[in-house]
Amino acid sequence: MAKDGGWFGQRHVIATFAFFAVTIGYAQRVNLSIAIVAMTDRNTTLDSDTEYFPWDEGIRSAILSSFFWGYVVTQIPAGQLAERFGPKIVLAVGVGLCSLFTLVSPLAANGGWEWLCACRVFQGLGQAVLYPSIHALLARWCPPCERGRISTFTYTGAQIGTVVALATGGILAATRGLGWPSIFYIFGGLGLLWSVVWLIFGSSGPDEHRWISDWESQYILSALDSQKENSAPKELKTPWKSILTSIPVLAILMAHGGQNWGYWTLLTQLPTYMANVLNYNIKHNGLLSALPYVAMSIFSLVISWLSDQALGRKWLSIAAARKLANSIGHWGPAIALIILGYIPINQPLAALGLLILAVGLNGAAFVGYQVNHIDLSPNFAGTLMGITNCIANLMSIVAPLVAGELAPDSSNADQWRMVFFVTAAIYFVLNLIFVIFGKGEVQSWNQPSSANKGHSNKVGPSSTETENETVFVVRL
Repeated sequence: MAKDGGWFGQRHVIATFAFFAVTIGYAQRVNLSIAIVAMTDRNTTLDSDTEYFPWDEGIRSAILSSFFWGYVVTQIPAGQLAERFGPKIVLAVGVGLCSLFTLVSPLAANGGWEWLCACRVFQGLGQAVLYPSIHALLARWCPPCERGRISTFTYTGAQIGTVVALATGGILAATRGLGWPSIFYIFGGLGLLWSVVWLIFGSSGPDEHRWISDWESQYILSALDSQKENSAPKELKTPWKSILTSIPVLAILMAHGGQNWGYWTLLTQLPTYMANVLNYNIKHNGLLSALPYVAMSIFSLVISWLSDQALGRKWLSIAAARKLANSIGHWGPAIALIILGYIPINQPLAALGLLILAVGLNGAAFVGYQVNHIDLSPNFAGTLMGITNCIANLMSIVAPLVAGELAPDSSNADQWRMVFFVTAAIYFVLNLIFVIFGKGEVQSWNQPSSANKGHSNKVGPSSTETENETVFVVRL
C-alpha cells in the first residue's frame, strides 16, 4: 500500500467545502468595510440611487466593531458543540444564521445605525462557529503529514473572501440599479446556498462519510492513530483546568491576539485610508484594497508547502516550523508598517506596495499559531480554537475603536502613522511570547486520564498497541 493518501480524495472535498465556508464567511464580515464608505459618502452613491447616511467617524467605528460583540460570545460553546455533536450540523446552522442577517442588513441600516449594529451582532453570533467547527473538522480529516497545507488551503478562504468582497464591493456600490445593498444580498444568498449543499454532501469525519473509500478512510484513521491523535472527543471529558493553565495554549492566545489586532486594524481601516489619504475613488479603492489579500493568499500557500516539506524531511521540528512561520507572519508586517509610517503622502504607489508587503507576509501566520491548536490537542482542537478566538477577538473589537481614536481625522497621515506604529508594536511583543513559550508536541491532557482506563501518565495507547493496530489496519 502506498505511504501517502493519493493526490485527491474525500478529505480534499471536505477541505474545499470548508474553504468556501471561510470564503463566504469573510466576504460577509468584510463587505461592510467597503460598503460603509459608499453608505456614508454622498459622492460615491450619486450613480447608484441608494440611501446615504451622514454617520460620523465614531459611529462608523462602532458599526465596524459590532460584528465582534456577538462573535466572541459563542466561540467556546461552538467548539464544545462541534466536538460533542460533530462539526457538520453546527457549521451549517452557523453559516445559515449569519447569511440570513447579512441579507437583512440593508433594511436594518434604513432603520438606523443602532439597528445595523444589532444586525451585525447577530451575524457575529452565527459566524462564531466557523473557526472552532472547522478546526474540529480538520482534526478529524487531516493526516498529520498533510495538516499544514490542507489547513492553510482551507483558511486561505479568509483572504479569498476578503479579496472578492473588496474587489467587487466598490463596483457594486457605485453601479446604478444595484448600489451598496447588493453587496449584502449577494453574499447573504451565497451563504444560504452553501449551507444547504453542505448539509447534503458534508460529513463530520471519515467514519461517517457515505462516499469515502475504505482505503482512504483507513489511511486517515491509521495516520491519526500512529500519532496517538485519534479518539472520539464526544467520549472525553474536557480538561478545562489543564487547558486554561497550559503555557503553550497561552502562547497561542498571545499570537492569536496579535494577529487579530493587526489583521482587523488593516482590514477595517484600509478602505478609509486608501480613500482619504491616498485619494483613490470608491471603484479603484475596492480593487486596490484587495491586492494585499491576493498577496496574502499566494504567500500563505507557498509557506505552508515549504513548512510541510521541512517537517517531512525533518529539517525542522513542529515547534520550530510554527515559530518560524509565525515570526515571518508578524515581525515582517511590523517592519513594513513602521516604514509605511514615514512614506510621504505624495507617494501613494510606495505606500500601497508596503501595505501589500505587510498583509502578504502576514499569510505565514496561518501555518504558525493557527494550526498549532491541532498540534497540541487534536481531540480538543475545536475547544482550543474557541477559547483563543473568543479572547483574541476582543482585539478585533478594540482595534477599530483605537484606530478611530488615534486617527479621528481620517485624512491626516500623521495620525495614521500612530495607528501603524501601535499595530507594529503589538505584532512584535505578542509574537515574541509565542516564540519563547510555544510548543509543537501533543499535550498529555489531549487524552484525559478518565478516558484511558487508568493510564493517567500516557498520552494515548501504548506504543506497542499503537504499532500493532496501525500495521493491522494498513495490511487490510
